[in-house]
Amino acid sequence: MPPPARVVLVAAPRGRRAEALARGLVAGRLAACVNVVPGLTSVYRWKGKVVRDPEALLVIKTTAARLPALERWVRKNHPYEVPELLALPVAAGSRPYLAWLSEQVR
Repeated sequence: MPPPARVVLVAAPRGRRAEALARGLVAGRLAACVNVVPGLTSVYRWKGKVVRDPEALLVIKTTAARLPALERWVRKNHPYEVPELLALPVAAGSRPYLAWLSEQVR
């Protein structure tokens, strides 16, 4: 049985910055795969103001064991003062895919 998988959501600036974050996570074996979803618009309250920013969403696939290192890496390399990082447990998935995922982040 593969170790528990996680899907991590991280919003990032659109374009090269999002791509660089995705490549760094995979190159560092912190993620097996990162989908960069462009065209996201985020509306949120920051420092007392409601702001609207164009962003990309990184959909990161990793394991529970790699999550702490992934979080440290994102905090160090992300351009935002407080980057979004939400980790969701994977309830089920294709056994071959989950085995591949686990192998990629070892």
